[in-house]
Amino acid sequence: MNEKIKKELKEALEIMQEIIDDRTVPRNIRKAVSDALEKVNKGKPTTVDCSMAIYLLDDISNDINMPGYTRTSIWTAISRLESVKEHIKELE
Repeated sequence: MNEKIKKELKEALEIMQEIIDDRTVPRNIRKAVSDALEKVNKGKPTTVDCSMAIYLLDDISNDINMPGYTRTSIWTAISRLESVKEHIKELE
């Protein structure tokens, strides 16, 4: 895994961890983000792992109880994961 992938993955993981640690975010949203984080927080995530995490985040991003700033963070994490997925695809 090259440095660009590691950097973007690290940024996505940090964003997701911040959401999980934020007690103002509803529990169901933190749980979904935690599940997404587990999918990609491996030594070497695959495109399938990234896709599953993106799906979980995208699905929860429409929750009406979500604070606006959290939605923006989720979209940023999705963007980073999309980029990681594309870079991994190029390497395969």
